[in-house]
Amino acid sequence: MSSEVTILHADLDAFYASVEQRDDPRLRGRPVIVGGGVVLACSYEAKARGVRSAMGGRQARRLCPDALVVPPRMAAYTAASRAVFEIFRHTTPLVEGLSIDEAFLDVGGLRRLAGAPTAVAAALRERVRREVGLPITVGVARTKFLAKVASGVAKPDGLLMVEPERELAFLHPLPVERLWGVGPVTAARLRERGIRTVGQVARLDEPALVSLLGGGAGRHLHALAHNRDPRAVQVGRRRSSMGAQHALGRGPHSPADLDAVLAGLVDRVTGRMRAARRTGRTVTLRLRFADYTRATRSHTLDEPTAQTGPLRAAAGDLLRAALPLIAERGVTLLGVSVGNLGSGHTQLTLPFAAEPGPALDAAVDAVRDRFGSRALTRGVLLGRDPGVEMPRLPD
Repeated sequence: MSSEVTILHADLDAFYASVEQRDDPRLRGRPVIVGGGVVLACSYEAKARGVRSAMGGRQARRLCPDALVVPPRMAAYTAASRAVFEIFRHTTPLVEGLSIDEAFLDVGGLRRLAGAPTAVAAALRERVRREVGLPITVGVARTKFLAKVASGVAKPDGLLMVEPERELAFLHPLPVERLWGVGPVTAARLRERGIRTVGQVARLDEPALVSLLGGGAGRHLHALAHNRDPRAVQVGRRRSSMGAQHALGRGPHSPADLDAVLAGLVDRVTGRMRAARRTGRTVTLRLRFADYTRATRSHTLDEPTAQTGPLRAAAGDLLRAALPLIAERGVTLLGVSVGNLGSGHTQLTLPFAAEPGPALDAAVDAVRDRFGSRALTRGVLLGRDPGVEMPRLPD
């Protein structure tokens, strides 16, 4: 681990909503919701009223009846992201994108050229505001973990550096949810034991955390609570998984409807995998329920593949196994991802007869790979809303 502050975490504020407010002066200073049926994003003015991403549109409008609801414009968000990342890469060649609106930057080699890391961060924020018209928050610290925590604390539109001598004094009073990997379930488990702050986690020895949370999670949180994070900024890091998701209304959804949504998601993911020449083995089904809790179910295939047939079959088995839980709790989001990705390519050929089953899936894959994803639509998807395809970093 470096002994000097060298890492920036730059994170655009309320990205989609900020783009909308930038492009339409009537929205500035007003509560803005992007997306109607489900909140894709919202401005800080809407967040102050209790609106959150992934919230149902009806609930959001009850909380904030004067909110201005606008449809998403994915092309505008993609263009803004590309412009901001161009500024990142002009600042330093050591850029690791996390999503279309955030990245780590290593500026350790710029001191003689551009000054101290805080000066680099201030210049970056000013340039993003001037050239792209968007607010951006930057956290500056010695580790990636602490830089990300710092940007979260500094939001919105802020800059915060954590000096090495005050790292633990800054980190330990924060709630346990600030630790990477602590979601609602882990936080509840810790709070049941009276552990509410990062400092309380740090005061536990590693075996106690391992006993409470398991080997991997216990060791991970013990290290982060002491700001031990040796990971360097990785340039050109390839994805470890590829996924897609579809937000659903709060009404009832039949198994046939869910299976059709799943088919579209798997088509989308496997098309991206083949375009990137990647294969994968682990299929994960992601569910969000009506009470906003989440669950995942996974299955690992014997052999890696990018073909739609076996990956869709695995995802379908996971969905069918989860139907009793869905019937009990309702479902508002369905997602699928493929992990354990490796380099490879599945050669697809168009069969002479496309019978239902694997041969038909192979035929669909081959046609789409040659003529584009819109060249062929599954019958079960005709007339259905395909959902919003979120902008993403290149695969």
